[in-house]
Amino acid sequence: MSKIASIIVSVSLLLFIGCGNKYQLKFDSPKTIKINKALKISVNEKGGNPIDSVRYFINGKMIDNHESFDISGFKLGKQALSAEVYFEGKKRQLNNTIYFLNDSPPEVYTFEVIQDFPHDDQAFTQGFVYHDGYFYESTGQNGRSSLRKVEIETGKVLKKIDLDRQYFGEGMTIKDGKIYQLTWRKKIGFIYDLETFELEKTFEYGKSKEGWGLAHNDKMLIKTDGSERMWFLDPESLKEVSYIETYTDKRKAEKLNELEFVNGKIYANIWQQNSILIVNPENGAIEGIVSLKGLQAKAGQKGEDNVLNGIAYDEQNDRLFVTGKNWNKVFEIKIKEK
Repeated sequence: MSKIASIIVSVSLLLFIGCGNKYQLKFDSPKTIKINKALKISVNEKGGNPIDSVRYFINGKMIDNHESFDISGFKLGKQALSAEVYFEGKKRQLNNTIYFLNDSPPEVYTFEVIQDFPHDDQAFTQGFVYHDGYFYESTGQNGRSSLRKVEIETGKVLKKIDLDRQYFGEGMTIKDGKIYQLTWRKKIGFIYDLETFELEKTFEYGKSKEGWGLAHNDKMLIKTDGSERMWFLDPESLKEVSYIETYTDKRKAEKLNELEFVNGKIYANIWQQNSILIVNPENGAIEGIVSLKGLQAKAGQKGEDNVLNGIAYDEQNDRLFVTGKNWNKVFEIKIKEK
């Protein structure tokens, strides 16, 4: 190539780059929005240069009308916004993050104690289930973790196996004759035969950070990992299929721990708090908060560690039970409007 030709090519390239670089694109979107509001987003060019067209996406899915987009059917929490901007034969992608919030504050509830039952105050309760007239319990702490079957009226442990000391036992649930139990940071779960407590298989976690709480909705296992997320697992493959993020109308709720599925809602407690969240399993909206203030002291405990961490539901008789870490009682309670 001649020197003159090289100069012509270089000048043409600079003109091409300069033409694209003169565009100063701004992607406007709110940082948060309630799901009963219409989402409005736009791309503007600061210098008034013409834009041929823009395509908008939420979590990789193109949306039709950016001027007033209905988000009421979306899950709550963090969403990825993107815009493909076309101008002068070029395309540029812009990215933003937005958080979808619930459209109303959660209802606040209190409780009434119906009756109480004895509970082993050496049990660092991590998972708690009612099944066929008995409590089943998973306890934590390295070297003290266990799986138990407990007589309700007396608190007597009828069956028990201990986990290897390398494992810190966490949440558990019972489904189709199997007991599913999590461990904390080893990213492994156990599946036992309900009758014999014989270990049948193990499973590994996917993207979820740790093992905290576990429940099921008859179709899927529901798992927490200490964040604001609840993961839905296929009970056969144990793969994480999807998740929701738990939000109020203002903020997210983190450190989600023990779980129970009650009348179509997920009941969850937060680590180091004596309360229960009532969560919509479809979108993660925190629809209610049940304050259980006072129960910890009634169970002979205090402080941040030995808090509420056990929720069990007797569906047939519509009875709700709660207990906690090293509590000396299990309480049957009735939730009441405040």
